[in-house]
Amino acid sequence: MTTPLLPLWIGGTPVPGTGNRTGNVYNPATGAIIRKVPLANRTDVDQAVAAAKGAFPGWRDTTPLRRARILTRYRELMEEHKDELIGLITEEHGKTRLDAAGSLQRGIEVIEFAAGAPHLLKGEHAEDVGRGVDSHSILQPVGVCAGIAPFNFPAMVPLWMFPVAIACGNTFILKPSEKVPSTALRMAELFKEAGLPDGVFSVVHGDQEAVDALLTHPDVRAISSVGSTPVARHIYETAAHHGKRVQALGGAKNHAVVMPDADLSFTADALIGAVYGSAGERCMAISAVVAVGEIADPLVEALKDKAAKLKLGPGDRDGVDMGPLITAAHRDKVRGYIDTGVAEGATIVLDGRGLKVPGYENGFFLGPTLFDHVTTNMTIYKDEIFGPVLIVLRAATLEAAIALVNANPFANGTAIFTRSGAAARRFEHDIDVGMVGINIPIPVPMAFFSFGGWKDSLYGDLHMHGTEGVQFYTRTKVVTTRWPSTNGPTGVSLAMPTHK
Repeated sequence: MTTPLLPLWIGGTPVPGTGNRTGNVYNPATGAIIRKVPLANRTDVDQAVAAAKGAFPGWRDTTPLRRARILTRYRELMEEHKDELIGLITEEHGKTRLDAAGSLQRGIEVIEFAAGAPHLLKGEHAEDVGRGVDSHSILQPVGVCAGIAPFNFPAMVPLWMFPVAIACGNTFILKPSEKVPSTALRMAELFKEAGLPDGVFSVVHGDQEAVDALLTHPDVRAISSVGSTPVARHIYETAAHHGKRVQALGGAKNHAVVMPDADLSFTADALIGAVYGSAGERCMAISAVVAVGEIADPLVEALKDKAAKLKLGPGDRDGVDMGPLITAAHRDKVRGYIDTGVAEGATIVLDGRGLKVPGYENGFFLGPTLFDHVTTNMTIYKDEIFGPVLIVLRAATLEAAIALVNANPFANGTAIFTRSGAAARRFEHDIDVGMVGINIPIPVPMAFFSFGGWKDSLYGDLHMHGTEGVQFYTRTKVVTTRWPSTNGPTGVSLAMPTHK
């Protein structure tokens, strides 16, 4: 049986790639190759950029209200095809249908936000900034934009990017992860069905060759990306060198600080979901717990008991809590981190290395793993593992816990579990992290706020979606106006105008 080859999506239609390189798309639960994906070359990228550039003038001049109506219809179609999209996400990524549904919903909420473009794109006006002089500002689109998305959220992360960009009047080229390409293609088809003009949105599959072609193309004006910190740094440095505005979200080592007064059962339940959901393949997953004082021992015991009861299997099965990792190579990499943690002296409380799922022995499964007595000099603390591995560190005081978190180079998300308003306020004020949860383990902001971390978790100045997303995808033009009441001479002045 021939393995199907997916197309690219350029100019509102599926097209084959011009190159001869392809990649394998796996079902991570079975380990089977289910599709092949073309790996775009520079010629393919040039075609997508040309289509986007050609469509830009017409889309820029389309009224924000008309754009909003297309986005509203797009949201409706995404809702109507939700089960289909969830199925594609689960099939290619491996996450459970429930998790896929939640991530898709958070992406659809960005479409809802973007449909408010007529309000979002209003400028400002000031009368009489000088005698007979008025000023106003207008927000205009940047031009051709591109997004580079990771494998872990085939729908949600791309939806953080392109609906806002397109609502602002830009055209957009999406480079999804070649590991999970089908969801992006289906979203492109639905966008066309919603009435989006051809060329406004394209999908180009590929690896680093396609990425670098986008980063260096002179007609691409802005780049959005989500990925590991080394990838984010490369994207930021390369794109900025070529004169583009960039928002590049990087890796994470998200800490949860658990105070002695925290509700033990509630906290353990929340942490289990935040650590092992999506098999830990989330940039907002909690991967490190800082237990403060005497709560450490009972917390570790509660986490062990709950994690040991998680049911692993294919994501499309009812009752499954955790699916596989994305590839065999990534599973083996995470397993190597567990080996290193043991070798460096951490206490392994729960070991997921030997887990097998009956009937799915070829799947990329790794069981939940828990380490205790981890120190900050250990590899499993310093590196982003991106798998179902939780490490527990211990601190004597809240101040020591805050200092520990702030010393980490990553600063994506963090959380505190406590019943003390004073402790929560102190944490919120002093922590050097971009997104903070108080008794909420995964503090992903709603679409009308903006998503993004600090320090090594973000390269660039503006976060995704929300008002910062609108700022990123627009340029501000300020117009100063005078309408003289006389046609007579006013006299020549070489001084800097002050508009008095």
